[in-house]
Amino acid sequence: MSKLPAAPEPLSAPVFDSHCHLDIMVGNRQASSGDPVAQAAQAASASVESILADSRAVGVTTLVTIGYDLPSSVWGARVAAAHRDVYAGVAIHPNEAHAATPEVLAEIEALAGEPDVRAVGETGLDYYRDWASKDDQHASFRAHIEIAKRTGKALVIHDRDAHDDVLKVLAAEGAPERVVFHSYSGDAEMAKKCVEAGYFMSFSGPVTYKNAGYLREAARVAPKELILVETDAPYLPPVPHRGKPNAPYLIPLILRCLAEVKDLPVDELCAAVTANGEAVFGISG
Repeated sequence: MSKLPAAPEPLSAPVFDSHCHLDIMVGNRQASSGDPVAQAAQAASASVESILADSRAVGVTTLVTIGYDLPSSVWGARVAAAHRDVYAGVAIHPNEAHAATPEVLAEIEALAGEPDVRAVGETGLDYYRDWASKDDQHASFRAHIEIAKRTGKALVIHDRDAHDDVLKVLAAEGAPERVVFHSYSGDAEMAKKCVEAGYFMSFSGPVTYKNAGYLREAARVAPKELILVETDAPYLPPVPHRGKPNAPYLIPLILRCLAEVKDLPVDELCAAVTANGEAVFGISG
């Protein structure tokens, strides 16, 4: 069983994790037998309170817990309402798009209207897995775009091997005012398109991986005004902790990598990421 990583050196300026899955980390949603990283995270028996304490100890002061189906969305909304500095996103993941019935989408929209729910997501397209048909994924994605626009919440996008189609759907439907590409996975050319459209790019652990030079090139293209940082915890841990459970307290490793890539002082990037997150998720500083 993988052990939890040691805490990195704390940041000297506050920042936040724009995308994590607290429900999986605390065992509200049991990890499958084929998911050893999530299993290891759950074996640590963390609570929301302990995750927040560990995060604050290194300067990560705000967390956004993201839904991927109706139960996780309901859970996230309730946890956000009960904990200062936790906010929620609600949605049906593209891999579960077959479950995005009109009745379920109505419940997602009702949750999106709650005050501590600040995003509709993660939604989008996933062509890596075929758990849901492309037709179902496109219909669900379009419905979530409309929910985000009706509720005035940010749209958080899951885009896996579907870059061109995600951009096409956003253009065809009319994107909401605030769009975030979660765990940005495109190259520099796609980053230029995101910049032109004003879309935010949220970088996660893979930007630290040796074989992910294309992500670092994309980060160089992205202006600091359009950058967010996330863990996607308990998934996608940054170097040197690949294969171990991720957690919001590891944000400093990702942020320091980005600061080096962009040749910016760490505190300056912290300030930019914090300001961006506050703007995207409607959080007062």
